[in-house]
Amino acid sequence: MSTSISLANLVEQKKGPLTLALKMLDHIVGVKKMDALYKRHQMQGLEKSEFAEKLLQILNIEVLGGDSVQKNIPHSGPLVIASNHPFGGIEGVILCLLIGQIRPDLQVLANQGLKLFPELKDYFIFTNPLSERDPRNGPSIRKSIKHVKQGGAVLVFPAGRVAYYQGDKKRISEHSWNRIVGKLIDSSKAQFLPIFVSGQNSPLFYRLGRVYFRFRLFMLARELLNKNNTQIKVSCGSLVKPNTYKATNSKQHAALCRIQSYSQDPLWSMTWPEDQSVKLAPLAEQTPWQDIAQELEALPKVQCLLVHKEYSVYYGYQQQLPKTVFEIARLRELVFRQHNEGSGEPIDTDEFDATYTQLFVINNKSQKIIGAYRMGQTDKLLEHGDISELYLARMFNFSSEFVNQQQPCLELGRSFLIPEYQKSFQGLFLLWRGIGAFVCKFPHYRTLYGTVSLSKLYNPRSVALIEQALVTPTDKVTPHKKFDFAPHPEILDFAKEHDLSTHLTTLLAAIESDGKDIPILAKHYLKLGAKFHCLGIDGNFNDTPGLLLSVDLPKAPEKLLKLYLGDNWKQYTAN
Repeated sequence: MSTSISLANLVEQKKGPLTLALKMLDHIVGVKKMDALYKRHQMQGLEKSEFAEKLLQILNIEVLGGDSVQKNIPHSGPLVIASNHPFGGIEGVILCLLIGQIRPDLQVLANQGLKLFPELKDYFIFTNPLSERDPRNGPSIRKSIKHVKQGGAVLVFPAGRVAYYQGDKKRISEHSWNRIVGKLIDSSKAQFLPIFVSGQNSPLFYRLGRVYFRFRLFMLARELLNKNNTQIKVSCGSLVKPNTYKATNSKQHAALCRIQSYSQDPLWSMTWPEDQSVKLAPLAEQTPWQDIAQELEALPKVQCLLVHKEYSVYYGYQQQLPKTVFEIARLRELVFRQHNEGSGEPIDTDEFDATYTQLFVINNKSQKIIGAYRMGQTDKLLEHGDISELYLARMFNFSSEFVNQQQPCLELGRSFLIPEYQKSFQGLFLLWRGIGAFVCKFPHYRTLYGTVSLSKLYNPRSVALIEQALVTPTDKVTPHKKFDFAPHPEILDFAKEHDLSTHLTTLLAAIESDGKDIPILAKHYLKLGAKFHCLGIDGNFNDTPGLLLSVDLPKAPEKLLKLYLGDNWKQYTAN
């Protein structure tokens, strides 16, 4: 067992001149000082976790965020953990200690630099991640895969080297991640936990690294000593299931894991403003069914768009259906409150309920409204050319070139499904069968536009990702109030090489603790071929972010036109 810390620990074949040179370097780069510390505190031969804990104690390093990391680590089962590599040493000690307390089976796939501390060797499976084709990596990789397949946990620093200044990016960043992290997840079907360690080394470290890259390795001991009396924050994402990834190869898989790590960077964060409605008024009393039934009975028969099993879909106006619209507004408030979007009032209503068309679905058997859409018929609303007649004009600046002023459109909004229908195909299907029947009845409506609300239950980082992935900006429409939170620079770099929209589900999985994906309605519009124009904050709807989109309905996929427009789809598209 080695009884000292020396750069010689990093070299397998030591010859006379090299040994002398390494001893000299020990003095120059701080290893000798580290060795004196090591011996003074009698750290030789300590058990690995004791050594890690004592090292942090001696250097007076306070680890922030450790509890939250440990809470996200499953106690058993195949697990791959990957972290960025900002310092080149101390983060390995910190993570070994934190993770090892939950997973005693932890193995760390590490580069030779961590051989500096012989007491930690039991944690490590040493490899050379700097070179994916190094034949010496084979046994290490096979050992790691076997360990995870057997239900073990592996920690890897896939960059293979400490973060360094990159001239093309003009910032300190990491090397591309080694594809081994994707191989480990794929081959073992392990869950993945991304970790981000905050911080940087000294300016001298980066300056010398720009002169000659190997200077970075020799500076690591000095940099470790520089962390004396500091705080180091560790952050981690949510566990990601292996089947979440849609990577086409292990290189892309590794790039996704890298971005999932950088997404945890606490410098890339914001908090939502406080809710406008701190106190919620009690919901209004439910409208008696007989009152709704009477209004439906008086409604012209042509306003029943379709009957499907025990369901009926209608459209109507507030002056025809005052009590029904009141109940729709009550249900809207009930549902919106669940997504932190409610007005806080007994019902969700405004002056636009009086001028917009209500499309709604009735369950005749249970005698209740199960969902609705509010539709603005722009040719009627803009008869006098006043754009303020449109609800969304309160949220967006529409130029005269936008489609809602070029042709008759349906402005869709205020959609909801009552809770028991939110996870079923049935509710959304019936609403869109209703929209399909409506446009067949009024075929001059060729374009649908509206917003998809992104609840503030989403992390702002997720909203930034969704905006970056889906929105193609246009000067034809801009938001009154922007969502002013740009994606992390590493995400922007990733988006230059990869289709971010393809990987949204994967990236959100590491951010959203409850596993939220993009809203179901957004997925639905994407299937219809929607174009997303911008994202704005709806100041009239509890400052909720909303994605503005439009759908050229006749150009939607034939399969969906048949599904929602039925037998009339050909006649509609031919007009």
